Amino acid sequence: MTMIQNPILTGFNPDPSICLAGEDYYIAVSTFEWFPGVGIYHSKDLKNWRLASRPLNRISQLNMMGNPDSGGIWAPALSYSDEKFWLIYTDVKVVDGQWKDCHNYLVTCDAIDGEWSEPVHLNSSGFDPSLFHHEDGKKYLVNMMWDHRIGRHNFYGIVMQEFSVNEQKLIGKKEIIFKGTDIKLTEAPHLYKINEYYYLLTAEGGTKYDHQATLARSKNLWGPYEVHPDNPLITSFPYPRNRLQKAGHASIVQTHTDEWFLVHLTGRPLPDENKALLDPRGYCPLGRETAIQRLSWKDDWPYIVGGNQPSPEIEGPDIPEMKWEKDFEEKDDFNAEKLNLHFQSLRIPLGKEILSLTDHPGHLRLYGKESLTSKFTQAHIARRWQHFHFTAETKLSFHPETFQQAAGLVNYYNTQNWTALQITWHEDKGRILELTTCDNFSFDQPLKDDPIVIPETVEYVYLGVKVSSSIYEYSYSFNGEDWTKIPVKLYSYKLSDDYIQGGGFFTGAFVGMQCQDTSGQNLHADFDYFIYREEK
Repeated sequence: MTMIQNPILTGFNPDPSICLAGEDYYIAVSTFEWFPGVGIYHSKDLKNWRLASRPLNRISQLNMMGNPDSGGIWAPALSYSDEKFWLIYTDVKVVDGQWKDCHNYLVTCDAIDGEWSEPVHLNSSGFDPSLFHHEDGKKYLVNMMWDHRIGRHNFYGIVMQEFSVNEQKLIGKKEIIFKGTDIKLTEAPHLYKINEYYYLLTAEGGTKYDHQATLARSKNLWGPYEVHPDNPLITSFPYPRNRLQKAGHASIVQTHTDEWFLVHLTGRPLPDENKALLDPRGYCPLGRETAIQRLSWKDDWPYIVGGNQPSPEIEGPDIPEMKWEKDFEEKDDFNAEKLNLHFQSLRIPLGKEILSLTDHPGHLRLYGKESLTSKFTQAHIARRWQHFHFTAETKLSFHPETFQQAAGLVNYYNTQNWTALQITWHEDKGRILELTTCDNFSFDQPLKDDPIVIPETVEYVYLGVKVSSSIYEYSYSFNGEDWTKIPVKLYSYKLSDDYIQGGGFFTGAFVGMQCQDTSGQNLHADFDYFIYREEK
């Protein structure tokens, strides 16, 4: 018997949508403002997963220039039908105020890692769209509907409309099929037909600590839907001591061995013995992750095995375990023709005028663009934090001639929250290393008037960061052997959903490489390698 440890997808991997194709399992997760859009993971056994595809990798499919922090790709829905994959996704353009301006699209592909189609626009009435493939051959789109009116609850209900494959558009009546429970914030609908019933799985309570998955069923596709007698199906809210918090936003799969599982969003708060357990419940710099639970059935209702809270370990399916080769090298020497899938940029793809792996072979060259506060064009390549303890390191050649030019190692949550150890320039000191912090748009340079002067003979500067649970610290070296720690303790919790303006943002901490040139001269920086290494 194989045991599965939760979470199965660590680090910022939220809103899981699982599907089965033959004997292969795939989970699609949200990527928000990070490009390429959507991460699709592949497994043979529900235990071992590898990043297999980022399907939205062309600007014709996804252009997020100017999108707000935590806008972009919300809650993709992946399904397999008619011998191809169907991916539904939302591009959220506005998040502030009374409106959520968002557009829902469909792309398809014969192979999970193939070239996905150009998008078909479906509607813009709300987010979290999902496609239901009826056994009679018809297809239906469900999504939450947004109500911007003053004095109304924004989450109006789950709306459904038929999708015509021939016409490539929604057709016929559109109706609200479920208004949710008194928990409200009803979103993330997925429809299933199991035996006599249609099952509508939704998320409620918001995606923070009040989160839950709500299940309802009906013998009629259009309802009315009755709620599970022991709802919620899963939640962490009554269980503050559970290591897996925020449980909700789920999807269901029946294995080829006829077993039932549910994947769901979860978050793991940093341990803090000095604070009260309940308020606040904590901070999750790794973002919202994906966990899995086993389901059993009683009276045509599914139940989480072990009760309606997440289990840190479950019994896996009756499938032989299959491990993958590691899907990224701890040390990336930038010798390949393209970046590995774990690296992403912000909002748009970086063309060869911004990013090159050939202009200086064996290096990632970034041509300086806008600042770390920009929502338009950043020359910034990063990957998600996936562990509470890790080190990251890079080796950088950069020769600025003005203080408007800077390049280095960045730990980043969004445009308002980040820290950066950068090579830049000073009128009296020449090339220097400067530490800059941005904390809810409050800026500081902790080294004050004593930045680190880089010797003129040094070509490459080595930059590193060590993350130790709640603290992270930068260090540097001029020869790759003798490292000096910068005596500034930085706090991981400030790179969490829960900290940013009191919560309500949706990504997670990233670490990576960035080059900015706000003089407009496009000065380049050459990164010789990048290391991301888990510390046991």
